[in-house]
Amino acid sequence: MSLLTLPSLDSILIILTVIATAVMAASAALQGVRQGFDPFGTTVLAVVTAVGGGTFRDMLVGSTPVFWLNDMTYLSVAIPIGLLTYFLGSKLEAGGGHRLTILLYLDAIGLALFTLVGVEVALAHELSFLPAVILGCTTGVVGGMLRDLLCGQQPVILKQDLYATISLLGGGVFIIALDYTPPELSLTIAFLFMVIFRFIVIFQKRKVT
Repeated sequence: MSLLTLPSLDSILIILTVIATAVMAASAALQGVRQGFDPFGTTVLAVVTAVGGGTFRDMLVGSTPVFWLNDMTYLSVAIPIGLLTYFLGSKLEAGGGHRLTILLYLDAIGLALFTLVGVEVALAHELSFLPAVILGCTTGVVGGMLRDLLCGQQPVILKQDLYATISLLGGGVFIIALDYTPPELSLTIAFLFMVIFRFIVIFQKRKVT
């Protein structure tokens, strides 16, 4: 009998959600710093961004109270991460695009993680392929949209940088991979697909600008 016990898929999804919450809270806090928000405003922005996509997802599938009301773990992660990122981000030199670059890469990771969580929730509710992919994309992009709107900016999803497209493709890759590989490997394949794809887009865009 092996002494090493792999975590269950449910445990992995909880871990992914916590990590995604932290990553999106950090990305939002950096945006708050760039916009000149104070610590309170930055923390509010971080929380809204971190739980926004999952909240909308839960409302669509009728899962209420929504996830962060049932489990305070996510607020307990988003709030301190938002504050910590605010103070660290404030120390970064303004100009040069350093904060924006970090924000974009963090956002790419959060997009991938929340997309996968959203697809898995959809599959747990026995949704078919297309609705599951759309729900995954919704979970992935809504938090970032709320962040951008609260900062008075055009949402990234509306720009020509394949933001939602990568999320939709990644959700499709995950579901298709489930037919051929174990769930844990399917998650890894889809995550790497989205993150690498998004990183390439960001790198190319930053290189041009």
